[in-house]
Amino acid sequence: MRPLHRLSKLALALAMGTLAHTGAMATTTPPYQVGVGMSDITGEAAEVGMMGYAELTQKTAGIHQRLRARAFIVQDAATQKSAVIVITDTGLVTQAIHQAVLKRLAAKYGALYNEQNVLISATHTHAGPGGYSHYALYNITILGFQQKTFNAIVDGIVEAIDKAHLSKAPGDILLNQGELTNASRNRSATAFRLNAAADRAAFPLEIDPLMSVLTFRQSGKAVGALSLFPTHGTSMTNGNTLISGDNKGYAAYHWEHDQAGVRYRSDKAPFVAAFGQTNPGDMSPNLNLKPGSGPTEDEFENTRLIGLRQADKALSLSAQSSTTLQGAVDYRMRYVNMSQVTVSGAYTPDGQPHTTCPAALGTSFAAGSQEDGPGPGIAKEGQSNPFLAAIGGLVFWPSETLKQCHGAKEVVIPVGDMKPYPWAPEVLPLQLVRLGSLYLATLPGEPTIMSGYRIRRQLARTLGVDIKQVLVVGYTNAYTEYITTPEEYSIQDYEGGSTLFGPYTLPAYQQELNKLAYEMATNQPSINTLQPRDLRNNQLNFQTGVVMDLPALGKRFGQVLKDVASSYAPGDTVSVRFQTGHPKNNLHRNGTFLEVQRLVGSSWQAVADDGDWATRYRWVRTFGAESAADISWAIPAGTAPGSYRIVHYGDAKNLIGTITPFTGTSGVFQVRAN
Repeated sequence: MRPLHRLSKLALALAMGTLAHTGAMATTTPPYQVGVGMSDITGEAAEVGMMGYAELTQKTAGIHQRLRARAFIVQDAATQKSAVIVITDTGLVTQAIHQAVLKRLAAKYGALYNEQNVLISATHTHAGPGGYSHYALYNITILGFQQKTFNAIVDGIVEAIDKAHLSKAPGDILLNQGELTNASRNRSATAFRLNAAADRAAFPLEIDPLMSVLTFRQSGKAVGALSLFPTHGTSMTNGNTLISGDNKGYAAYHWEHDQAGVRYRSDKAPFVAAFGQTNPGDMSPNLNLKPGSGPTEDEFENTRLIGLRQADKALSLSAQSSTTLQGAVDYRMRYVNMSQVTVSGAYTPDGQPHTTCPAALGTSFAAGSQEDGPGPGIAKEGQSNPFLAAIGGLVFWPSETLKQCHGAKEVVIPVGDMKPYPWAPEVLPLQLVRLGSLYLATLPGEPTIMSGYRIRRQLARTLGVDIKQVLVVGYTNAYTEYITTPEEYSIQDYEGGSTLFGPYTLPAYQQELNKLAYEMATNQPSINTLQPRDLRNNQLNFQTGVVMDLPALGKRFGQVLKDVASSYAPGDTVSVRFQTGHPKNNLHRNGTFLEVQRLVGSSWQAVADDGDWATRYRWVRTFGAESAADISWAIPAGTAPGSYRIVHYGDAKNLIGTITPFTGTSGVFQVRAN
């Protein structure tokens, strides 16, 4: 376990609920039933395209940290209404994931947890396996739909909700908010500065520093925490091939494992610390505005530091919480066809009514984000590219009506007009969830900080609350790229070129979410007349599967190919190579591909596995059907001296398809005292 970092023992005790919060004792009857749970959602750890950067050559090749779903359930003790919030270590929450989870919940719980009250949001890591959408735009660079990864995500989300449901007990929720200014930077400042000066005044540093932390307690003891703060999950670059939860994944690990002592594979009721997003569309964690740069020039260390800054701030806010949420649990939700919304002039810059457009990508989409994940060099942000637009016109034939609707955007791919199905969903879920005095407005995309601000301001007026009591939660329940303000859209940076439904995308979201707010404020139901299409049976996969595994000539599966040294000191890195099989044979979800074991008495006890920050599991195809597992352990400071070994757990597939597990064990090595 890492030593406590920056927090006093008193502050940690407060954060973990071992001491009472004086301001939290105002009520004697807990206003809610609360429950928390988490589960593993790690998909295929080798030879699957990674989701986020759209880089064809970026395929999974091992694990740095496992991905998890973290669930929170709040049930109003007075009305029995429940709300479910799930944060997933994924790049996106696709509509396919949302639909599949809801079907599973309906089969298990009936109407208790449904599309109205279940909120599923992504951390937006760019270091996880992809292929879990039913729409082509998000599967193209993954080479199709990946069923095993999809199943891992759905299974893990449902398991996390199950655990939260089973753990429900009378409790309360503490809220604290503060500012974190050294974990993000505006990567599209030129576009941001086109917004009205009065609006920009809300963000003098051109970032949104607001962090909100909800601490969930049962009988006065903290059992979980949810932090919401906007910064991209792009500390790991598009050259990385190890699965990682990126900076928010590390933040969760630091609180859970390093501070709360959680051991993921053995703890039955672990403390759950989730780090979700709000409106990070133009917020980069790369503080030098270069991929993998800032605070340092090492992407792993940047991931750790940006995650640590979020964790430290969240721990501090939780420890200092003095406000207990009071009030009802409530929710409203409606599907909206975002390709054809008529927007009232009350929400548009010129005061005139306008309409949204069928989805389309602009030429600047091809530029990528230069600060986080640049494209292949065929386009530049904010610059016209008639050649690329012409190529798009020849290949995809966007109509003149569509191009006129999208205004400043040079349409290159008319994703909404593709046949037989659009390449991105257009019937999208919008949701408003109330937890006492806090309101969460969801968006199926990536809102910039100004887009989030305008929605929050509008909803706060309608609900009659302070703007800090309304948060926008992006990447929720579906995904359709970016959401920029009309002013930001006009410059066509990467974010504007990726705002699918045209220049009035944000005003449409403002209008439709405000309808939900009005219905909630006036206690009216939300009426659904639309349902998204179900494309479960229309999926293709062009990614090759595992034909068979073979060991090298004269070797056996699990055999050590390159062994450890005899002794190491804390700070050193232990490395070993094993003959292995393909990780697709068995995902080892809720398990591990490795263990670091210490000899205690006469038995070997696990001290780390492939979910730990200090370990790395890298899979390498060496020749044909032969492969190797490179496993390393960076020995943490404070590791107890003694005898250690590394164990690899793998699975091999023979020519007739039988999969057989195997185990490999390194030589014993000594860890010396410093």
